[in-house]
Amino acid sequence: MAKTKTAFVCNDCGADYSKWQGQCSACHAWNTLTEVRIAGTSSAASPKSRGGFAGTTAVVQKLADIDLIDLPRFSSGFAELDRVLGGGFVPGSAILIGGHPGAGKSTLLLQTLCKLAAQAPALYVTGEESPQQIAMRAKRLGLATDALQLMAETDVNEILAAAQKHKPKVLVVDSIQVIHSDALTSAPGSVAQVRDCAALLTRYAKQTGTVLILVGHVTKDGSLAGPKVLEHMIDCSVLLEGEQDSRYRTLRGQKNRFGAVNELGVFAMTDVGLKEVLNPSAIFLERAETPAPGTVVVVVWEGTRPLLVEIQALVDASNLGNPRRVAVGFEQNRLAMLLAVLHRHVGLHVGDQDVFANVVGGVRIAETSGDLSLLLAVVSSLRNKVLPKDLVVFGEVGLTGEIRPVASGQERIAEAAKHGFKRAIVPKGNAPRTDIPGIKIQPVSRLDEAIALFD
Repeated sequence: MAKTKTAFVCNDCGADYSKWQGQCSACHAWNTLTEVRIAGTSSAASPKSRGGFAGTTAVVQKLADIDLIDLPRFSSGFAELDRVLGGGFVPGSAILIGGHPGAGKSTLLLQTLCKLAAQAPALYVTGEESPQQIAMRAKRLGLATDALQLMAETDVNEILAAAQKHKPKVLVVDSIQVIHSDALTSAPGSVAQVRDCAALLTRYAKQTGTVLILVGHVTKDGSLAGPKVLEHMIDCSVLLEGEQDSRYRTLRGQKNRFGAVNELGVFAMTDVGLKEVLNPSAIFLERAETPAPGTVVVVVWEGTRPLLVEIQALVDASNLGNPRRVAVGFEQNRLAMLLAVLHRHVGLHVGDQDVFANVVGGVRIAETSGDLSLLLAVVSSLRNKVLPKDLVVFGEVGLTGEIRPVASGQERIAEAAKHGFKRAIVPKGNAPRTDIPGIKIQPVSRLDEAIALFD
């Protein structure tokens, strides 16, 4: 049998040591040594044995000779989840799903596997909850539990042995931070354990064509915990987001080797589990009957579809020497930059005002199309002037005060017209060549032009 050895490698300079020490002798950095496993060689091993992901000997061939066939996807049972994954599950793929505690990761996966288990074998491995807890949740959600196989285990070797015995089509491991390997002495959740266990599980998925879904924890800033190499191993990384006091959850793709990234799926948390929202624009546009200053609607582009959301701004006199700048759903540094552009090129001074910006519904706007709408909402609140309720705005604002076009402008306008909006302020570069029925287009090229429309 091959002997397994371990070494301690510095994350900064790559120097390796036979045992752990607090400081790296090469680069003098502290607490940078992590344990890695080194597989030994055996003279009795077969020359045909190999540990690669493919499981077969690699063949060199020309790119033109590769047969282009459609990937044999199969549906998860949720249209919104299929959208984020690029059309469904791909056999042999490794998927990492993360989210804050209570976001609904385990609920979503349990609902998905109960649906899939009626058609193909599926195995749910839980390392954080007991089988009784999973059974109680399934009963509360009213799920069919006859076909789903459940296992409570944290040893990666036991998980692989059970998977080889039952041969599931979909394997869920909840979560990767509690799985450990006896070959390493470090604690579960450490960099070495997470990396090694994820590599073993991913190798099994590639060799057998099993869909592997790993549940990952997130840090307090919302990013996936664990080593960055974990995100490089897997094929798809998605994040389930949502505030604890909100009933809506957004599933956002961050990496996808089989589809587009930044796709967005919307779910509603109910007493019977997660329900998919097929028309999220209608949900996020539930506005107050009485119009109020500081609110406007923007069309953002999420993956392959437009999404209408409401942006709210509140400008109030500050009693502090350093006024507050709070952004929820926006990047806070971008809010400060846009306020500087507003002062420099329009002459509106908010340096002595507290400015609060919010995207209604818990949606996070990652693109720049919300710049113009955010500034119009700020001006509306500052002047206490109500913007038209049937107005939609989008466009990027540059540092020189110009309004720059954004991608898929005509599709955004068409989506706004479909929801009954009668007026749109868009960048001049996004103005359609032909009129769109039911909506009046007002193209602008500079920020002062857009604000002058409401003077």
